[in-house]
Amino acid sequence: MSPADLKALVRTVPDFPEPGIQFRDITTLISSGPGFAASVRLLAGQAKAAGASAIAGMEARGFIFGAAVAAELGIGFLPVRKPGKLPIATLGMDYALEYGSDRLEIDPGAVVEGDRISIVDDLIATGGTAITATELLRQAGAQIAHAAFVIDLPDLGGATRLRDIGIAVDSIMQFEGD
Repeated sequence: MSPADLKALVRTVPDFPEPGIQFRDITTLISSGPGFAASVRLLAGQAKAAGASAIAGMEARGFIFGAAVAAELGIGFLPVRKPGKLPIATLGMDYALEYGSDRLEIDPGAVVEGDRISIVDDLIATGGTAITATELLRQAGAQIAHAAFVIDLPDLGGATRLRDIGIAVDSIMQFEGD
C-alpha cells in the first residue's frame, strides 16, 4: 500500500476534543490488517535507514507502532510511560501541555549507554511529548537522532522543533491544518 492508500484509511473526526479541531483517528488504519502492516514496514524502513539499534515509543499509541517496528527489525523496544506505571525507580520529566502539564518516565536500566534509538509514534503535533522523550532517553545515555511518525501535522510545528534539537524526522503522511 502506498502512503496515499494509508492516508485514506485515517478517519478525520471534526470538532474533537473541542470545536475547531480535526482529530486524525488511526483506529481505522490499525484495524486494517494490510494498512497496519504496510505502516509498520514503512516506519521500520525509516528506522533501519537511520541505524536504529532500539525503538522507543510513547504511551499509548506509540506502543502500538513502536513495538511492531521493533519486532519487524528484530531489535528492542523501550516504553516511554505515563507516571506511576513502572514498578521501579524511574527517570522522569515534566513537560508543558497547551492546557496544563504532564510527565513521562522511563526505566533507566533499560537503556544501554550509546544505544542508537529511533522514536516511533502515531502522530507529531506540537512535539512536546517527543522532545521530552528525547531528553529523557539522552539523560539515560542513549543517542537519539531520528524520529518516525505515521502522521505529521506540519502546521503545529512539532517536526520543526525536533529538527531544531538535532533529530531527523520522517513521517508516512501529512495533514495540513490542526
